Amino acid sequence: MGNTKTFVFISIDGMTDPLGQSQVLPYLIGLARLGHSVQIISSEKKENWQSQHQIVEAQLAEANILWKYCFYETGKPFISQFQNFLALKKQAIALIQTYPKHQRSNVILHCRSYLAGLIGLDCKKRFGTGFIFDMRGFWADERLEGGIWNKANLIHSFLYAYFKKKEKTMIRESDAIVSLTHKGKQIIMDWDLGISSSKLTVIPCCADLSYFSKHNIQENRFITFKNKISQYGNQFILSYVGSLGTWYMAEEMLQFFKELTEHTPAHFLIITKDDKQHIYDLAEKIGISADSLSVVTASRSDMPYYIALSSASLFFIKPSFSKSASSPTKMGELLSMGIPVITNTGVGDVDSVIRASKCGILVSDFNNNNYKEAIFDLMKNRHIYQANTVNAAHRYFSLNTGIERYKQIYDSFN
Repeated sequence: MGNTKTFVFISIDGMTDPLGQSQVLPYLIGLARLGHSVQIISSEKKENWQSQHQIVEAQLAEANILWKYCFYETGKPFISQFQNFLALKKQAIALIQTYPKHQRSNVILHCRSYLAGLIGLDCKKRFGTGFIFDMRGFWADERLEGGIWNKANLIHSFLYAYFKKKEKTMIRESDAIVSLTHKGKQIIMDWDLGISSSKLTVIPCCADLSYFSKHNIQENRFITFKNKISQYGNQFILSYVGSLGTWYMAEEMLQFFKELTEHTPAHFLIITKDDKQHIYDLAEKIGISADSLSVVTASRSDMPYYIALSSASLFFIKPSFSKSASSPTKMGELLSMGIPVITNTGVGDVDSVIRASKCGILVSDFNNNNYKEAIFDLMKNRHIYQANTVNAAHRYFSLNTGIERYKQIYDSFN
């Protein structure tokens, strides 16, 4: 095995999940193609694994990446999550133990988020392995602010305190840290934990800009997508892409759309796997007719076509402390497709990207006056924003740049 470094990516999120396919595999495949020895240990959801594992296996075989996984258990709060954690840890330890003791420092555990980070921390202490803490965001705070944990619950309160303590330990003890945002990096540096700024690399959620590109849109296929939206015609098509779960503000986005319809004929295209009826019920409550909306589910191959239908795309995210470390995946994909974005202030580096590149509009508060201002701005300057979108995507969200930054981290272990 020599002195070659082996990078073992550990993730509680599955490679067959949409997130794994868009925000993990492209980077790891890129790193393997650049000559790094890469392995993956992940926790896979059975239904996603059944439909996607052959696609993922083919991609990884071509890139010469070894993939080990366990199946993600659900059903018993805390117990299932703990079982998932232990199963991942067991796989990681088994892999490390295939190396002679004197060569275990050649194994670098690249740990995605906090649960995987605990494995990296423990294995570094026990076996002398390397440890990259790819923290993504402030996970414990996300769970608290997103309402998944409640401090009034003793178990939740204990878990929050435990992970906040471990967060600082992982930041101190890791060999390298990845933050999604410059704002998140600055917060960590302000904690004054005795780490150097160079230990922290900022890599936002990047997009495959060659995949999300209008150059790839086939006209014949695009016409079939146009025909699915009967109101397409000359209407302004506002889109929303992705889940409407914990953080995304469905009601406020529908209110914005309602205000838009007061100023121009418009249609709201919502591309999501979420429950359609819930969205239609919410729209009815707000006073939006069902025929003003299209709620569609899209495969990855359909996504560029649906995005291409958009005149602009909207996403409102609850601003909070934890969101200062958040990088919306959809932003790079939308900009790369030439679509201006409308979003709110207070989320990660989104404000600074939009202000610097003039690729969209920021809403500072969720009320009709702010919505009117944003709509007026959009109608007046849409073509300017549109002209800046693709350049902004290349400047801030290029997958190739993301891979290059990870490569610099990996190379630092040689």
